[in-house]
Amino acid sequence: MNPPSSPPGAPPPPPAPPPRSGPSRAVLLGAGVAVLVVVAAGAFFLGRRSSGPSGPGAGGPSTASSGPGSGSSSVLQALPPAPDKPQQMEVPTEPVRAAFWADVYAPGKVREALAGNPWVKDQLQKPLGKGFVGGWAAFLDTRAEDVGANFKGAIFDVMAGQLLASPFRMVWFSGDNRAGTPAIIVPEPGNAAMAAFDSMNGVVRRSEMVAQSCPGGQGEVPSEGFKLERWLVAEQGLWAARTDDRIVFGRHPAVVLQGLCESHLDLEAPQGVDVELGFAPEPLGREAQLLTHVMGVANGIRLQFAVEGNRLVGRGISGPVADEPRLDSAPLSDDLLKLVPEETPVLLTLQLKLPEQLDANTLKAWWSGKRVSGAVRTRQVAMVWTPRGDVSLPSEVALLWGRPEDAAALGQLFSGPNRMETATLCGHHVLASTPDVLARLSKACEGQAPNLLHAAGPVVQGLRAPGSVSFGVHLGRVLGTLMADGYLSQLTEADPKKPQPRVAPPEIEAARRDLETLPYIGLRGTVDGNKLVPGGFGS
Repeated sequence: MNPPSSPPGAPPPPPAPPPRSGPSRAVLLGAGVAVLVVVAAGAFFLGRRSSGPSGPGAGGPSTASSGPGSGSSSVLQALPPAPDKPQQMEVPTEPVRAAFWADVYAPGKVREALAGNPWVKDQLQKPLGKGFVGGWAAFLDTRAEDVGANFKGAIFDVMAGQLLASPFRMVWFSGDNRAGTPAIIVPEPGNAAMAAFDSMNGVVRRSEMVAQSCPGGQGEVPSEGFKLERWLVAEQGLWAARTDDRIVFGRHPAVVLQGLCESHLDLEAPQGVDVELGFAPEPLGREAQLLTHVMGVANGIRLQFAVEGNRLVGRGISGPVADEPRLDSAPLSDDLLKLVPEETPVLLTLQLKLPEQLDANTLKAWWSGKRVSGAVRTRQVAMVWTPRGDVSLPSEVALLWGRPEDAAALGQLFSGPNRMETATLCGHHVLASTPDVLARLSKACEGQAPNLLHAAGPVVQGLRAPGSVSFGVHLGRVLGTLMADGYLSQLTEADPKKPQPRVAPPEIEAARRDLETLPYIGLRGTVDGNKLVPGGFGS
């Protein structure tokens, strides 16, 4: 949704980035999407099984073994020789900044968990998994002998077992020249990974580009420039580059160059954490900057995950907070859990310290770090959100405010151009983006539809535990809805004048039902001094 205008008393955030400088949603969207991307990327890069040890020897035309997603064997044509002269890359003049990133500290552990996960293995044999892997199945299942390499095994084995064996980062950049795909950065690859890179590069490199500078002139460049190699196998292209201290991969040369120009990465895993997500508020726009400022959280907030058996589970939210914390610690009330529909895909809750009087001058002083007269009261605040996979659909989001007495003040603070539906439900003042969203909340509150009190026991227990900020994602609901919406929206884009069905075909519905079996992941952070102590829960 287009958010309401900033509250009158809110501190002015830093100047907004250019129109295309970052994602168009606030931090809630970013964090939710980041969680989904990690799961999907993990299943793709780390969860695939290589094919059996067979294939012709090096030399002539060959056949790649068919993988789970390939459907049938594909004949590989003889690879043309790589060009002798590299092309000069036109480097973007605008600087870029990392917006979201995922640090994988234990790639082998994550890979084994996903490869042994029954749901992942089952889906890779179904249309859902095959459609997700797509043409990359032939790329990953191609054996080294098929392309004349001097090492053995499938390309997947080399990628996952050697090139991505060390901790690595997947990073999405903001800026006018963002490509929409991440760069994969291996900051300390080791000798084995370097040797594997050189071996791969020697047989699958089809072209080369040289960049003599970094985007916006930011970053150090070797005297001979950065060399970016385009790998091509089974008609799938991948850009790759390496320096003395890192290896970078990406679908687009721009993101590879951005990865090369990133400052030094020190991927040291916190105790008990295998995967970590981070974000930077500044590149994400005014909404994200305002939200993090109001919460009193600084750069460095992380969403943490760990591998337990063959599952990825939430560990919690960690990071620094302001010296005078603006977050309190308390359990979520049963009134709030009763108000939130059980099927809610994304839930963000805060225990927010605010002055008793919510007027513009008082809030401006409070958010500027100044002392205010009068009492300070903790407000229980929640945001419920249903992301949709079609931009033409209305936004489905609601703000649940735990003190109905603030309704008049909230009406002034959120008096932007976007109409909000309001009501008092289950002891909360509700501002909803559409009448349908408000109706769903009303049914949950009145017991006409399941609410969070009907969720799985561990989820209810986790939500009731004392915390300062919590973030819950029903993975099945999110991914199922996005996939179905995306399918129908593609039909509309293909032929806007043709009436489109409102119901997806059986195979899409079957895939949606499979996705909806994925678990609920909950993350919690509790203020302790000047930091958030993480805690996790889920179904």
